[in-house]
Amino acid sequence: MRISTKGRYATRIMLDLALNDTGECIKLKDIAARQGISEKYLEQIISVLHKGGYVKSVRGAQGGYRLAKDPGECTVGMILRLTEGSMAPVACLEDGTKECERCDTCETLAVWKALYDAVNGVIDGVTIADLADRSRKRGQA
Repeated sequence: MRISTKGRYATRIMLDLALNDTGECIKLKDIAARQGISEKYLEQIISVLHKGGYVKSVRGAQGGYRLAKDPGECTVGMILRLTEGSMAPVACLEDGTKECERCDTCETLAVWKALYDAVNGVIDGVTIADLADRSRKRGQA
């Protein structure tokens, strides 16, 4: 499994919005400059985050973006599933997939299940608020 730039950048965008939240909207160009991401690519990613209900957009001179949810309510796993799709290492573990005909005799299924559980445990156990706290602590060190 490999996380694409889309998933990584989406997480960074959410973290940037949390770290720079002053109550006012944040301009796309400011996020792009801080994160070193092209505005064009950022537009595509933020559109996905907006459609997913993770960011709000405001038009106009004072417009921009801000988080739609509290950073403590948004996990890295939620963002990655939105941008990457299923995090299952094999198709037979994906949500909504019927078990394959070999699941009763598949000796490797336990390995893939353990991997899936471990990945989900990590990405669902870290929120944007956690990342923001880590970033702030590192900045004070």
